[in-house]
Amino acid sequence: MRAIAGISLAVLALAFAGCGSRSSTAGGRLRVVAAENFWGSIAAQLGGDHVAVTSIVVNPATDPHSYEATPSDARAMAGAKVAIVNGIGYDNWASQLLDANPVSGRVSVTVGDVLGLHEGDNPHQWYSPPNVRRVITAIVAAYDKADPADTAYFRTREHAFETTGLARYDELLAEIRSHYAGAPVGYSESIFQPLGAYLRLKLMTPYSFAKAVAEGSDVSAQDVETVERQAQNHQIDVWVYNSQNVTPEVSRVTAMARAAHIPVVTVTETLSPSTLDFEQWQVRELGALLAALRHSTRQ
Repeated sequence: MRAIAGISLAVLALAFAGCGSRSSTAGGRLRVVAAENFWGSIAAQLGGDHVAVTSIVVNPATDPHSYEATPSDARAMAGAKVAIVNGIGYDNWASQLLDANPVSGRVSVTVGDVLGLHEGDNPHQWYSPPNVRRVITAIVAAYDKADPADTAYFRTREHAFETTGLARYDELLAEIRSHYAGAPVGYSESIFQPLGAYLRLKLMTPYSFAKAVAEGSDVSAQDVETVERQAQNHQIDVWVYNSQNVTPEVSRVTAMARAAHIPVVTVTETLSPSTLDFEQWQVRELGALLAALRHSTRQ
C-alpha cells in the first residue's frame, strides 16, 4: 500500500498518558471509535442512542492509506470500548494505535479478520455489498459483547438498518445487476473492483493498472496503453474514477473518456460530503452509475 506515516513512541506516550483511567462510556453510552467514517456511519446507525461514535478519517480530501495519526486520535482509540479498523493494509496506523495501548475489555472489529483477508488483498470491502452485511453482523456482535444487557436493542437496530436503511441501496444494486450485467466498464483503481464484480459488470481495466494506482506504485506502459485505447476506441460504456486519488495517468484517461463522450462517474474512498450516511453516499454513487449506464453512447 502507499506509505503509512510512522507514529513515534514519544507521541504515543504523550497521547496515552492517563488514558487508562478514562471511562469507556459516554453518558451511559458505549464509546465507539472507527478509523474511517464509512464504518463509523454504519456503527452509529446500528448502535443508535446506546453508543457514541467517533470516526477519525472524515475529510473527503484525506487519503486513509497515508493518513498520519495525531495524539488526539491515539487518545480516542485508547478510550474506546469498541474499536473498528479496516485492516488489510489499508489503515496500519489505526492498528498500531490499538497495539500500542492494549486495554482490558475493549472489543475490536478488524474488517480484514472478519472477512479472512490480508495485506495484499483488495482492502476496499465497503464497496462489496455482501461483505458490508458481514461487517454489520460483526459490529452488532461486538456491541453484544461490550454491552450484553442491550442485545435486544442492537438486534432491533440491525434489522431496521438492513431492511429499511439499506432499502434504496439494495434496490439500485438489484436494478444494475438485472439490466446492465456484462456492460463493459473502465475504472481507475481497485476501490471499484468489489462493487463492479458484484454488479456483474465487465471490468475492462487490467487489474494491475487499478491496483498500481491504488497502491501508488508505477503503472506499466502496457497497462496505460490498454486503458487509453479502451477510452479512445469506445470499448467501455462508462469510466469510473476515484476523485480522492487522481494520478497523471488517471487524469489523462478521464479527459479522454470525456472527449469521447463516455459517461464519467466519480466515486470516493470516504463519505463525500462527510455529512452523508453510508447508505446516502452509496445511493448517490449508485444512482450516478445507473444514469451513466442508461445514457451510454453504446446503448
